[in-house]
Amino acid sequence: MRPYLKFLSALADHNSKEWMDDNKKWYLDSREEFIEDVAVMLKGVEAFEPAMAAFKPKDCIFRINRDVRFSANKNPYKNNFSAYFSAKGKKVEWPGYYVHVQPGASFIGGGLWMPSSDVLKKIRREIDYSGEELKKILASKEVSEVYSGIEGEKLKTSPRDYDADHEFIEFLKLKSFILSKPISDRDIDSGNFINVALDGFQRMKPFQEFLSRAIEDVEDGSGIL
Repeated sequence: MRPYLKFLSALADHNSKEWMDDNKKWYLDSREEFIEDVAVMLKGVEAFEPAMAAFKPKDCIFRINRDVRFSANKNPYKNNFSAYFSAKGKKVEWPGYYVHVQPGASFIGGGLWMPSSDVLKKIRREIDYSGEELKKILASKEVSEVYSGIEGEKLKTSPRDYDADHEFIEFLKLKSFILSKPISDRDIDSGNFINVALDGFQRMKPFQEFLSRAIEDVEDGSGIL
């Protein structure tokens, strides 16, 4: 098993500050190994997202510490390593590509998770104008071979200003806009997940461009993955 998978598996069984303190070197070595994989992915993403050349691997990686203030789960650490590749950085509300490594639960994804109300309005307006384009993107062989459709929480009724019989009402009900694909431990262990991720990311580029066009005048926010 890839060394950082072993670490994450052990962390899931011993998720405490005391255990982490006792295994700090193992954590740092595992994190460094993940950073090395992220560096390879970052270079690959640059090929179709040139703006990513401005970022270093550590700019793309999320902290392992959890914010437990408003969570029933008081475990201090995430049981995963993750990274987000976005042209405007991981702290800005902008579409990007996400990789999540966790034993038995790894996946790649992309888009926008729970965008702010202003951004959501802009995306819905774009769907209202160009929903047929989005439908074609999702139905294209390039996308549909890998992704089964947009994932994310939906409203139970139609959003304000849109009729319930709108042609694209199911898109308009969405509160998140995510494409994702599970990754096996075998692919993680072999390192093949890097190629799988890059292929998956490139395939979703038209979807990312649709979202980016919708919100291109938005500079900051908090709806990142």
